[in-house]
Amino acid sequence: MENTRQQWLSLLTADPEYYDFDRTPVLMNTFEGDGFIGEIYRQPNGKTTFQRVILLIPKQKEGKLPGAVIPFYYPEAMMGYDPMTNERLPYFAGIEMMLHLVKRGFAVISGESYHLTYLPDDSSDVGDFSRWKRASAALNADRPEWCGMGKLVFDTSLLTDLLCADSRVDPEKLVIAGHSLGGKIAFYSGCLDDRFGAILCSDFGMGFEMSNWSDPWYWGEKLKTLKENGMDHAGLLRTTGNKPICLLAGEFDTEESGALIRSADSNFLFVHHATGHRPPADALNLGYDFLEKQL
Repeated sequence: MENTRQQWLSLLTADPEYYDFDRTPVLMNTFEGDGFIGEIYRQPNGKTTFQRVILLIPKQKEGKLPGAVIPFYYPEAMMGYDPMTNERLPYFAGIEMMLHLVKRGFAVISGESYHLTYLPDDSSDVGDFSRWKRASAALNADRPEWCGMGKLVFDTSLLTDLLCADSRVDPEKLVIAGHSLGGKIAFYSGCLDDRFGAILCSDFGMGFEMSNWSDPWYWGEKLKTLKENGMDHAGLLRTTGNKPICLLAGEFDTEESGALIRSADSNFLFVHHATGHRPPADALNLGYDFLEKQL
């Protein structure tokens, strides 16, 4: 069964009426890093909720910059440190996609995922997966037609809006990149948002059986409907009209993922580093090179 974009969007179920709210972001703070300036925003992502956003701009810039959206759990992770305290985050060493791409001349943006924003009074640890369960349950109770993946894609579209509205950025030269959960979001947002010219995903689980797609913060019970309708990620990729994609496979993604990419007849680069979940520097650099070539 051939997938259509509308099939996917209908299952994700974005509700524009429910999300009719003032989306004006507020600049909260600025900082400087090694070769870049940073800006921290409070961006509305619902009628009563907000996501904290970090935007990095290269200091040495000429003309309008290419832009990169880097979805993940929270933006500091993709920097490898907290810019307000300079506290290092060693757990994320080596996958700081924001730092890697800003040093390549991209304006880069990242924000919080909805497990941190949908229940703003929740004080549990940001890495606690029970927090994902509570946020997913609240979302499902409020909007049963939605699913977690739909909320992740919607919030990423808001990041993209903010980046495109920045006068320093060329909205015609946008890419999206992500690792793990960020790779899942990058794949869906990259496929469904025409503003992105290329996609970089790292070990996100190209096949539904390769990762935790049935968890409520992704597809939940709707995964059964996807399978019943014969929908898979190769089909979603085909709806993009040959949009360039690079997949870095390491643990959850395997040679089978490469076969799915190839079956979509897409403009792709498949890198199977096979060194575990986190990509090594040489694999990441191949992915970044791929993005730059597409622009």
